[in-house]
Amino acid sequence: MPSTEIILTENVPGLGAEADVVKVRRGYARNYLLPLGKAHEVTPASLRQLDALKAKRAEREARELHEAEELARRIGKARIVFTLEIGDTGKAFGSVTAQDIVNRLKNELGAEIDRHKIVLERPIKDTGEHQVPIKLHHDVTAQFVFQVKSAEKKAEEAPGEQPEKKHRSLFRRKKET
Repeated sequence: MPSTEIILTENVPGLGAEADVVKVRRGYARNYLLPLGKAHEVTPASLRQLDALKAKRAEREARELHEAEELARRIGKARIVFTLEIGDTGKAFGSVTAQDIVNRLKNELGAEIDRHKIVLERPIKDTGEHQVPIKLHHDVTAQFVFQVKSAEKKAEEAPGEQPEKKHRSLFRRKKET
């Protein structure tokens, strides 16, 4: 199998990170990586530019780490309450899922987090205080603490005082006169 060496200009999942020199098959390099600008061929000139790419990568990684640490501090300070409908037997009708947590954090903090970064073994169905780890970066994990409370039942009306519901039919009949 013919292969060639290339220098990656951005992160390619499963292959490498920016400024890595990797060996790939020629067709993959020729048909995908090079036309999309994700890589350059290894030449003496590109090897001289490799130091600039490594500096750019180090700067980007430092910025991502700083942003993840700042977001972890904001998540650690956040106090959010979820409400679930609880039946007469004490069983919850719903649950708090990773997507619910992502939506709530986006509304409260304005932070865009991928739901796959939330380490939730199973949906939360019981009330009380819960702690969920969120992997923001390979070095930074935030601990998100939140409360789950039951929704208060509305004042129940007496059976004789229920308002009449109007029945609306899908098909309208013409009245005979």
